Amino acid sequence: MPTTLVTGVAGFIGMSTADALMARGTRVIGVDSINDYYDPALKHARLARLTERYGDLFTFLHVDFADAIALKSALEPHDFDRIVHLGAQPGVRYSIEHPEAYGQSNLVGHLNLLEVARHRGVAHMVYASIASTGPSRSMPPPSARTR
Repeated sequence: MPTTLVTGVAGFIGMSTADALMARGTRVIGVDSINDYYDPALKHARLARLTERYGDLFTFLHVDFADAIALKSALEPHDFDRIVHLGAQPGVRYSIEHPEAYGQSNLVGHLNLLEVARHRGVAHMVYASIASTGPSRSMPPPSARTR
């Protein structure tokens, strides 16, 4: 059975992606740190909904993917063939006030997931950047074929 690792699974886009994958029979291993940038109760409610709806198709790992050792340890017993990396620290204003947290999650965390993919031989990885980054006015937005 295909299995996909989804980061940021307690967020709206992560939950919606996991829901769509499991609706078509894909097993999902969801990772989220459940930080308090957005309401943790809302995040827990989303996770409960996925668990209730899909049961054993869904596995949740409460881990910060910016912590390479914790991530490796949490993922060790799990097999997956794809990664959908949706987790990030959002918010331009927050990044100005807390650049370390932003860099840790969005840069170090992304690198950690690239390393997981490399060491495990993951064939496909999708990365969805946060909305607060994007092309400049002089550069056209990327298309679905941009690599």
